[in-house]
Amino acid sequence: MRGRALVVAVVLAACAVLSGCTDGAHRAGPPAPGPTVTSTAAPADAAALAERYRRAGGDGDVYGIERVPGPDGSSPLLVVHTRNPDTNHARFERQAASITAYLTLSEGVTLPHGYRMDVFGPDGGLLHRWDASF
Repeated sequence: MRGRALVVAVVLAACAVLSGCTDGAHRAGPPAPGPTVTSTAAPADAAALAERYRRAGGDGDVYGIERVPGPDGSSPLLVVHTRNPDTNHARFERQAASITAYLTLSEGVTLPHGYRMDVFGPDGGLLHRWDASF
């Protein structure tokens, strides 16, 4: 229970920090081109990162988190593999905030130019594509 409370506090803090840094630059479209289908299996490194995220109280449906560096230090791409086929945008926003909070606060990932995120469902199909770079 204490761990979950910590994750909630971290998520809220990260949301405040990230929303304050964007100065209105958040954008949801048009999305950057990219694959709309991927393998249903997450690479080993992505599965290990997702396991650490879940142990810290993150979304239990997430089974893979890949970090792909952006060119020349630009916004990285976060590729998320989830068992939940839900396409609800509010759920995605909570998940994105939770993942980025975990990465920045627990894994030491810096996102000075924002991030891009693709979320793939249990069948490997694209559920969400988000560009929060600036």
